[in-house]
Amino acid sequence: MAVPAPRWPEPAHAISEGPSPIPLPPRRVPVVRHGYVPLSPEDFNAGAALGLSTPPPNVLIQGDCLEVLSFIPANSIDLIFADPPYNLQLRTADLRRPNNSLVDGVDDQWDQFSGFEDYDRFTERWLAECRRVLSPSGSIWVIGTYHNIFRVGRLLQDAGYWILNSVAWVKTNPMPHFRGVRFTNAHETLIWAKKSEGARKITFNYRALKELNGGKQMRSDWYLSICGGAERLRDATGRKLHSTQKPEALLERVLLATSRPDDLVLDPFAGTGTTGAVAQRMGRRWIMVEREPDYCRLIQDRIARLSPPSPVPAPDETPSSPA
Repeated sequence: MAVPAPRWPEPAHAISEGPSPIPLPPRRVPVVRHGYVPLSPEDFNAGAALGLSTPPPNVLIQGDCLEVLSFIPANSIDLIFADPPYNLQLRTADLRRPNNSLVDGVDDQWDQFSGFEDYDRFTERWLAECRRVLSPSGSIWVIGTYHNIFRVGRLLQDAGYWILNSVAWVKTNPMPHFRGVRFTNAHETLIWAKKSEGARKITFNYRALKELNGGKQMRSDWYLSICGGAERLRDATGRKLHSTQKPEALLERVLLATSRPDDLVLDPFAGTGTTGAVAQRMGRRWIMVEREPDYCRLIQDRIARLSPPSPVPAPDETPSSPA
Protein backbone atom coordinates (compact mmCIF):
# COMPACT_ATOMS: atom_id res chain seq x y z
CA MET A 1 0.00 0.00 0.00
CA ALA A 2 1.36 3.38 -0.98
CA VAL A 3 2.14 5.73 1.88
CA PRO A 4 0.22 9.02 1.43
CA ALA A 5 2.40 12.07 1.00
CA PRO A 6 2.47 14.06 4.24
CA ARG A 7 1.16 17.59 4.13
CA TRP A 8 3.39 20.48 5.00
CA PRO A 9 1.75 22.17 8.01
CA GLU A 10 0.20 25.57 7.60
CA PRO A 11 2.40 28.42 8.94
CA ALA A 12 1.29 30.17 12.10
CA HIS A 13 -0.02 33.70 11.65
CA ALA A 14 1.10 35.05 15.01
CA ILE A 15 3.31 34.30 17.98
CA SER A 16 1.54 34.31 21.35
CA GLU A 17 3.49 36.16 23.99
CA GLY A 18 1.68 37.84 26.86
CA PRO A 19 -1.92 39.01 26.67
CA SER A 20 -1.97 39.78 22.93
CA PRO A 21 -0.45 37.95 19.97
CA ILE A 22 2.48 39.47 18.08
CA PRO A 23 1.76 39.40 14.33
CA LEU A 24 4.40 37.82 12.16
CA PRO A 25 5.83 39.92 9.31
CA PRO A 26 4.18 39.22 5.96
CA ARG A 27 5.51 36.00 4.46
CA ARG A 28 7.04 36.41 1.04
CA VAL A 29 5.50 34.20 -1.59
CA PRO A 30 8.13 31.78 -2.97
CA VAL A 31 9.01 32.52 -6.58
CA VAL A 32 9.33 29.63 -9.01
CA ARG A 33 12.50 30.07 -11.07
CA HIS A 34 13.50 27.71 -13.90
CA GLY A 35 11.41 24.92 -12.42
CA TYR A 36 12.49 25.29 -8.78
CA VAL A 37 12.04 27.54 -5.75
CA PRO A 38 15.17 29.14 -4.23
CA LEU A 39 14.91 29.86 -0.50
CA SER A 40 17.29 31.71 1.79
CA PRO A 41 17.81 30.43 5.36
CA GLU A 42 15.61 33.27 6.61
CA ASP A 43 12.80 32.40 4.19
CA PHE A 44 12.98 28.73 4.99
CA ASN A 45 13.14 29.11 8.75
CA ALA A 46 10.27 31.61 8.63
CA GLY A 47 8.11 28.97 7.03
CA ALA A 48 8.22 30.08 3.40
CA ALA A 49 8.37 26.45 2.29
CA LEU A 50 5.30 25.60 4.31
CA GLY A 51 3.03 27.38 1.87
CA LEU A 52 4.21 25.32 -1.09
CA SER A 53 2.01 22.72 -2.74
CA THR A 54 2.09 19.13 -1.48
CA PRO A 55 4.17 17.28 -2.43
CA PRO A 56 6.57 20.23 -2.80
CA PRO A 57 8.05 21.25 -6.14
CA ASN A 58 11.78 21.49 -6.70
CA VAL A 59 13.36 23.49 -3.87
CA LEU A 60 16.89 24.84 -3.39
CA ILE A 61 17.52 25.81 0.23
CA GLN A 62 20.59 27.78 1.25
CA GLY A 63 21.38 26.60 4.76
CA ASP A 64 23.03 24.02 6.98
CA CYS A 65 21.42 20.61 6.52
CA LEU A 66 21.57 20.01 10.30
CA GLU A 67 19.15 22.93 10.69
CA VAL A 68 17.14 22.56 7.49
CA LEU A 69 16.29 18.85 7.59
CA SER A 70 14.19 19.26 10.74
CA PHE A 71 11.68 21.30 8.71
CA ILE A 72 11.10 18.51 6.17
CA PRO A 73 8.13 16.25 7.01
CA ALA A 74 8.78 12.68 8.15
CA ASN A 75 8.48 9.88 5.57
CA SER A 76 8.26 12.35 2.66
CA ILE A 77 11.43 11.59 0.65
CA ASP A 78 11.68 8.75 -1.88
CA LEU A 79 15.45 8.80 -2.45
CA ILE A 80 18.42 10.47 -0.76
CA PHE A 81 21.84 10.97 -2.32
CA ALA A 82 24.38 12.22 0.22
CA ASP A 83 27.90 13.33 -0.65
CA PRO A 84 29.04 14.50 2.79
CA PRO A 85 32.41 16.07 3.67
CA TYR A 86 35.13 13.44 3.40
CA ASN A 87 37.18 14.61 6.40
CA LEU A 88 40.35 14.19 4.36
CA GLN A 89 42.58 15.27 7.27
CA LEU A 90 45.04 16.95 4.94
CA ARG A 91 48.16 18.11 6.76
CA THR A 92 49.43 20.36 4.00
CA ALA A 93 47.87 22.66 1.44
CA ASP A 94 51.09 22.75 -0.57
CA LEU A 95 50.78 19.48 -2.51
CA ARG A 96 52.80 19.60 -5.73
CA ARG A 97 53.28 17.52 -8.85
CA PRO A 98 56.72 16.30 -9.96
CA ASN A 99 56.99 19.39 -12.18
CA ASN A 100 56.43 21.53 -9.05
CA SER A 101 52.98 22.75 -10.14
CA LEU A 102 50.42 23.04 -7.34
CA VAL A 103 47.74 20.35 -7.00
CA ASP A 104 44.23 21.79 -6.66
CA GLY A 105 43.21 19.48 -3.82
CA VAL A 106 40.43 19.46 -1.23
CA ASP A 107 41.37 22.03 1.41
CA ASP A 108 37.96 23.71 1.80
CA GLN A 109 36.74 24.91 5.19
CA TRP A 110 33.65 22.70 4.97
CA ASP A 111 35.89 19.62 5.06
CA GLN A 112 37.60 20.63 8.31
CA PHE A 113 36.80 18.80 11.56
CA SER A 114 38.65 18.83 14.87
CA GLY A 115 38.91 15.04 14.90
CA PHE A 116 37.07 11.76 14.42
CA GLU A 117 34.72 12.36 17.36
CA ASP A 118 33.63 15.70 15.90
CA TYR A 119 33.07 14.11 12.48
CA ASP A 120 31.13 11.21 14.00
CA ARG A 121 28.79 13.56 15.90
CA PHE A 122 28.14 15.49 12.71
CA THR A 123 27.49 12.27 10.77
CA GLU A 124 25.17 10.82 13.42
CA ARG A 125 23.01 13.96 13.33
CA TRP A 126 22.48 14.18 9.58
CA LEU A 127 22.00 10.43 9.20
CA ALA A 128 19.29 10.47 11.90
CA GLU A 129 17.44 13.34 10.22
CA CYS A 130 17.71 11.72 6.79
CA ARG A 131 16.28 8.50 8.18
CA ARG A 132 13.36 10.42 9.72
CA VAL A 133 12.40 12.06 6.41
CA LEU A 134 13.00 8.94 4.27
CA SER A 135 9.81 7.12 3.29
CA PRO A 136 9.37 3.49 4.46
CA SER A 137 9.93 2.30 0.89
CA GLY A 138 12.71 4.79 0.13
CA SER A 139 16.46 4.32 0.06
CA ILE A 140 19.64 6.31 0.63
CA TRP A 141 23.00 6.46 -1.12
CA VAL A 142 26.11 7.76 0.65
CA ILE A 143 29.38 8.23 -1.22
CA GLY A 144 32.83 8.52 0.32
CA THR A 145 36.50 7.59 0.22
CA TYR A 146 38.65 5.51 2.55
CA HIS A 147 38.95 8.61 4.76
CA ASN A 148 35.33 8.46 5.89
CA ILE A 149 33.22 5.71 4.32
CA PHE A 150 33.97 3.04 6.93
CA ARG A 151 32.98 5.35 9.76
CA VAL A 152 29.87 6.41 7.88
CA GLY A 153 28.93 2.78 7.21
CA ARG A 154 29.12 1.86 10.89
CA LEU A 155 27.14 4.92 11.95
CA LEU A 156 24.57 4.24 9.24
CA GLN A 157 23.98 0.76 10.62
CA ASP A 158 23.90 2.07 14.20
CA ALA A 159 21.17 4.51 13.14
CA GLY A 160 18.92 1.63 12.02
CA TYR A 161 19.48 1.59 8.26
CA TRP A 162 19.90 -1.74 6.47
CA ILE A 163 22.67 -1.91 3.86
CA LEU A 164 21.64 -3.37 0.49
CA ASN A 165 24.86 -3.00 -1.51
CA SER A 166 28.18 -1.29 -1.64
CA VAL A 167 29.16 -0.05 -5.08
CA ALA A 168 32.66 0.84 -6.22
CA TRP A 169 32.85 3.82 -8.55
CA VAL A 170 36.04 2.90 -10.41
CA LYS A 171 37.50 6.04 -11.94
CA THR A 172 38.75 5.43 -15.45
CA ASN A 173 40.90 8.58 -15.28
CA PRO A 174 41.91 9.04 -11.61
CA MET A 175 44.28 11.70 -10.36
CA PRO A 176 47.77 10.17 -10.01
CA HIS A 177 49.42 9.78 -6.63
CA PHE A 178 52.25 12.26 -7.04
CA ARG A 179 54.48 11.29 -4.10
CA GLY A 180 54.68 7.63 -5.06
CA VAL A 181 54.30 6.29 -1.51
CA ARG A 182 50.79 4.78 -1.81
CA PHE A 183 48.48 3.23 -4.39
CA THR A 184 46.67 5.66 -6.68
CA ASN A 185 43.22 6.34 -5.24
CA ALA A 186 41.20 5.12 -8.21
CA HIS A 187 37.78 4.47 -6.68
CA GLU A 188 35.15 5.79 -4.31
CA THR A 189 32.60 3.71 -2.43
CA LEU A 190 28.84 4.18 -2.48
CA ILE A 191 26.67 2.56 0.18
CA TRP A 192 23.07 1.87 -0.79
CA ALA A 193 20.73 1.25 2.14
CA LYS A 194 17.06 1.12 3.07
CA LYS A 195 15.39 2.64 6.12
CA SER A 196 15.26 -0.55 8.19
CA GLU A 197 15.74 -4.28 7.92
CA GLY A 198 11.99 -4.80 7.62
CA ALA A 199 11.43 -2.19 4.91
CA ARG A 200 9.84 -3.60 1.76
CA LYS A 201 9.00 -2.57 -1.81
CA ILE A 202 12.25 -0.66 -2.27
CA THR A 203 12.53 0.71 -5.82
CA PHE A 204 15.14 -1.15 -7.87
CA ASN A 205 14.76 -0.94 -11.65
CA TYR A 206 16.53 -4.18 -12.48
CA ARG A 207 15.50 -4.41 -16.13
CA ALA A 208 16.38 -0.80 -16.92
CA LEU A 209 19.87 -1.37 -15.52
CA LYS A 210 20.25 -4.63 -17.42
CA GLU A 211 19.31 -2.87 -20.66
CA LEU A 212 21.83 -0.10 -19.89
CA ASN A 213 24.47 -2.78 -19.34
CA GLY A 214 24.03 -4.47 -22.73
CA GLY A 215 21.67 -7.19 -21.56
CA LYS A 216 23.81 -8.28 -18.61
CA GLN A 217 23.11 -7.83 -14.91
CA MET A 218 24.45 -4.55 -13.58
CA ARG A 219 27.43 -5.24 -11.34
CA SER A 220 28.56 -3.33 -8.29
CA ASP A 221 31.70 -1.99 -9.98
CA TRP A 222 30.88 1.07 -12.07
CA TYR A 223 33.59 2.24 -14.47
CA LEU A 224 33.00 5.94 -15.02
CA SER A 225 35.32 8.89 -15.58
CA ILE A 226 35.70 11.71 -13.10
CA CYS A 227 33.98 15.00 -13.84
CA GLY A 228 35.87 16.91 -16.51
CA GLY A 229 35.64 18.72 -19.81
CA ALA A 230 32.71 21.06 -20.40
CA GLU A 231 30.80 19.48 -17.52
CA ARG A 232 33.36 20.62 -14.94
CA LEU A 233 32.48 24.03 -13.54
CA ARG A 234 35.44 26.43 -13.63
CA ASP A 235 36.12 30.12 -13.21
CA ALA A 236 37.56 32.43 -15.85
CA THR A 237 41.09 31.30 -15.02
CA GLY A 238 40.25 27.61 -15.38
CA ARG A 239 40.28 26.86 -11.66
CA LYS A 240 37.72 24.31 -10.47
CA LEU A 241 34.78 25.97 -8.71
CA HIS A 242 34.19 22.92 -6.51
CA SER A 243 36.83 20.43 -5.46
CA THR A 244 34.65 17.30 -5.48
CA GLN A 245 32.09 17.82 -8.26
CA LYS A 246 30.55 14.48 -9.21
CA PRO A 247 29.96 13.43 -12.84
CA GLU A 248 26.39 13.45 -14.07
CA ALA A 249 26.80 9.88 -15.34
CA LEU A 250 27.16 8.67 -11.75
CA LEU A 251 23.93 10.35 -10.63
CA GLU A 252 22.13 9.19 -13.76
CA ARG A 253 22.87 5.58 -12.84
CA VAL A 254 21.86 6.07 -9.19
CA LEU A 255 18.54 7.69 -10.14
CA LEU A 256 17.83 5.20 -12.93
CA ALA A 257 18.44 2.32 -10.54
CA THR A 258 16.54 3.42 -7.46
CA SER A 259 13.92 6.01 -8.32
CA ARG A 260 10.89 6.45 -10.55
CA PRO A 261 9.53 9.44 -12.47
CA ASP A 262 8.02 12.07 -10.15
CA ASP A 263 9.81 10.64 -7.08
CA LEU A 264 11.14 13.23 -4.63
CA VAL A 265 14.95 13.18 -4.33
CA LEU A 266 16.85 14.88 -1.49
CA ASP A 267 20.49 15.95 -1.55
CA PRO A 268 21.54 17.41 1.83
CA PHE A 269 25.04 18.39 0.57
CA ALA A 270 24.22 19.77 -2.85
CA GLY A 271 27.60 21.23 -3.81
CA THR A 272 27.28 22.23 -7.47
CA GLY A 273 23.78 20.76 -7.81
CA THR A 274 24.52 17.67 -9.88
CA THR A 275 21.78 15.68 -8.14
CA GLY A 276 19.10 18.27 -8.87
CA ALA A 277 20.24 18.89 -12.43
CA VAL A 278 20.12 15.17 -13.26
CA ALA A 279 16.87 14.64 -11.36
CA GLN A 280 15.16 17.47 -13.20
CA ARG A 281 16.35 16.17 -16.55
CA MET A 282 15.08 12.67 -15.67
CA GLY A 283 11.64 13.82 -14.52
CA ARG A 284 12.25 13.47 -10.78
CA ARG A 285 11.44 16.19 -8.25
CA TRP A 286 14.20 17.42 -5.95
CA ILE A 287 15.09 19.23 -2.76
CA MET A 288 18.71 20.38 -2.48
CA VAL A 289 20.31 21.86 0.62
CA GLU A 290 23.59 23.75 0.37
CA ARG A 291 25.29 25.81 3.07
CA GLU A 292 27.75 27.82 0.99
CA PRO A 293 26.29 30.91 -0.79
CA ASP A 294 28.82 30.67 -3.64
CA TYR A 295 27.74 27.11 -4.41
CA CYS A 296 24.07 28.12 -4.29
CA ARG A 297 24.78 30.71 -6.97
CA LEU A 298 26.50 28.02 -9.06
CA ILE A 299 23.43 25.81 -8.69
CA GLN A 300 21.07 28.59 -9.74
CA ASP A 301 23.14 29.28 -12.85
CA ARG A 302 23.35 25.57 -13.65
CA ILE A 303 19.62 24.92 -13.30
CA ALA A 304 18.87 28.02 -15.38
CA ARG A 305 20.79 26.47 -18.27
CA LEU A 306 18.65 23.32 -18.26
CA SER A 307 15.78 22.82 -20.63
CA PRO A 308 12.36 22.90 -18.95
CA PRO A 309 11.63 19.56 -17.27
CA SER A 310 9.59 17.21 -19.42
CA PRO A 311 7.50 14.22 -18.34
CA VAL A 312 9.40 10.93 -18.35
CA PRO A 313 7.42 7.71 -18.97
CA ALA A 314 7.53 5.22 -16.14
CA PRO A 315 9.67 2.14 -16.78
CA ASP A 316 7.73 -0.84 -18.06
CA GLU A 317 8.36 -2.97 -15.02
CA THR A 318 7.36 -3.51 -11.44
CA PRO A 319 10.30 -2.42 -9.28
CA SER A 320 11.83 -5.32 -7.39
CA SER A 321 12.11 -5.20 -3.63
CA PRO A 322 15.57 -5.96 -2.25
CA ALA A 323 15.49 -8.10 0.84
